[in-house]
Amino acid sequence: MAIYELAVLGAATPDERSCLINTLGQMVADFGLASGTELMIHDADTVADRDKHAAFAAVYFGGAGHPDREAAHALLLKSAPVIPTVATNEDFSVAIPDFLQAANGLRRRADDPEMTELAAALLECVGLLRRQRRVFISYRRVESRAAALQLHDSLSARGFDVFLDTHDIRPGDPFQDVLWHRLVDSDVMVMLDTPSYFDSRWTRQEIGRARAKDIQVLRVIWPEHTPSKLTDLAETIYLESADLAGPDGPITADKAEAIVLGVEKLRSRSIAARYMSITGKLRADIEKIGAAVEGIGAHRAIAVRLLNDKKVWAYPVVGVPTAEVLNDVAEKARRADQAEIPVLVYDHVGIRDAWSAHLKWLDENIQAVRAIKVSEAGWALAAWEG
Repeated sequence: MAIYELAVLGAATPDERSCLINTLGQMVADFGLASGTELMIHDADTVADRDKHAAFAAVYFGGAGHPDREAAHALLLKSAPVIPTVATNEDFSVAIPDFLQAANGLRRRADDPEMTELAAALLECVGLLRRQRRVFISYRRVESRAAALQLHDSLSARGFDVFLDTHDIRPGDPFQDVLWHRLVDSDVMVMLDTPSYFDSRWTRQEIGRARAKDIQVLRVIWPEHTPSKLTDLAETIYLESADLAGPDGPITADKAEAIVLGVEKLRSRSIAARYMSITGKLRADIEKIGAAVEGIGAHRAIAVRLLNDKKVWAYPVVGVPTAEVLNDVAEKARRADQAEIPVLVYDHVGIRDAWSAHLKWLDENIQAVRAIKVSEAGWALAAWEG
């Protein structure tokens, strides 16, 4: 039985459909899921037979004549999410059926031939990727300030919540506490690798802690700079002298767009790595106390059978939990008809003390969902009574 089901509708050409399905397959493989079994892809002929209990979303490719109009309209009537999409030069109001025009559409970019952005949007709809899109820029102000400011604006324009120390720490806030809190809530770090990057203990700590948390790093290497082997495992974009308007930037528009697309491509791999890290620790603790993992349900929920024969549905969550995330977990459990109270499992390392106190208050006062730290999972579940 599939955990996730998607549909590709509308005027997609065979090549476009094949390309999107291939990109989706690569993304879900990072989570240990297989396309064709855990992930099913429908067309207009099969979408009506989808499993109503599986997480589902559809994409509608705009085009002349609005093919698959009836199938898309039937999904909309059932409140299923449908993403309308058009090519770079298409008119949204002409290419998309009127009943879909109230939804925010996605214009496919010419420089994204693999349709990474569209694939990510679909996986966000089904809950495999979180909807928050967060990036952390690590840089030396003395060497790359203009480029950092430019990337902050470029990524923000593409829907990312970007952390830049000069913009996102309010006067009076504890600087380092906020910085680490935002780092552990980020999907990707953009590292502006300039000659003196590793001369600062702060940037050394940023790159080290990002890797300790399995946050993927996109390294942007300055012209004529020999990068440190400490970051050999990072994805890399090299800059030439012609790519910079000045010593500290800004970067030429084409290269800046390549960096933005690089972040988009790296994001799903980063979230998958962090998710797999949390689930690995959770499974180890479950086995340590003699409990057992019975299977994986919708929305990556893990079914755990405890020693007292009680069943727990655990939802590993990447990043900093919020009240909105707790509500989302409760809603997913309700839609999956899980009778047990769901348990949100998260990694607390790096989260501000004030936020941890807030989470403790939420856990004590919201009965629809519980939250536990992954480092204490075995301890908590060994005494779990529901």
